Amino acid sequence: MKRLLLFIPAIFLGVFLLNSFVLTDKEVKKAPTKEGKSLSIANIIFKSADGGQTWQDISNGLPENLQREGVWRGGLFADDLGLYLRAGNGFYRSDPKSATPFWAKEMFPGNQRNIIPGKNGMLAYDLRGQFLQKPEGTNSWSPIYTNFQEQATSIDKTEDWMYKNYKEKEVRTVFETAAGTVLVGSSNSLFRSTNNGKTWKQVHVGDGRMQIVESDGVLLTTSKNGILRSTNEGENWEPVLSEGGLGIAVERIDGGFAAIVYNTITQTNSLHISLDSGKTWKAIGEELKPSWSGLLMKKIGLLKSSSDILSVKQMGKYLICGCANGLFRSADMGKTWHKLSFPAIGNTGFNLSVAGNVIYVIPNKGC
Repeated sequence: MKRLLLFIPAIFLGVFLLNSFVLTDKEVKKAPTKEGKSLSIANIIFKSADGGQTWQDISNGLPENLQREGVWRGGLFADDLGLYLRAGNGFYRSDPKSATPFWAKEMFPGNQRNIIPGKNGMLAYDLRGQFLQKPEGTNSWSPIYTNFQEQATSIDKTEDWMYKNYKEKEVRTVFETAAGTVLVGSSNSLFRSTNNGKTWKQVHVGDGRMQIVESDGVLLTTSKNGILRSTNEGENWEPVLSEGGLGIAVERIDGGFAAIVYNTITQTNSLHISLDSGKTWKAIGEELKPSWSGLLMKKIGLLKSSSDILSVKQMGKYLICGCANGLFRSADMGKTWHKLSFPAIGNTGFNLSVAGNVIYVIPNKGC
């Protein structure tokens, strides 16, 4: 009986301690997570300085919510001055020359969500066409192109959702050429200014989000009908590459351009290069296209995504191609391809950026 009397209090003591631990654990789970300082952040962004042979995870210092929500599509770019990620209400910058990767967040003074490298510094803008510029060597953002909406809506009164609700044009693309011409793509038009945004002219109709690149005075852009080309600072455009569908991506490479377009017959993306400033094109990457069986399995729901070609960049002598099923590298301008080893983290595509001989990769977590 004495042993039983001693045993019962011990049970109650154990239950009390266990409940105390569980309550404390619940309280910890309810505590708000501070942004950007968790040392456990991983698998958001990787870099390789050896042609994709090895990869370094440089995610530490980014906010935890990016691990769950990911980075916006197209929200990564790099140059000699830094590596930039667009996310939330600002962007994160890392110095590529730093021996230890670190990230600094900068908030926008307004509702801008997009950033691009401009001719004279960083540009930020939102869908409603509120533009800001941060000149190189300064720490302040100033309004720019303030009369765009007034002039654009007087030129084009197309009844899309933005004009119907706000009497404004939806801004999707901004690009500054080396000569200083500014191109702004809206939901259904491309506008052009040659006097730093004082006056605007509509130069193309019927396209939405347009990715624009420049090489040796030649401009290429994606469009709903493939790839368009301009040799006079965006004043006139001509189609140069089409397989019946959308232009997916266009990039500069040594001596020309690389482009991805959607083929409406095969219902796959195809990769092409041009080495004469976009005049003529050669299809490459045939072995990268998804198989018939893979497309069928995706169609009936057995695969989340097929091995479609989604992105392309040049890094030194290599072309790097991001597909839904992995990263591929070519050392002979697309004749042959080698699949790179990359951490298996359940991704379905890649967002790529290159600065010098370093490639940065954000694995896409969705389709």
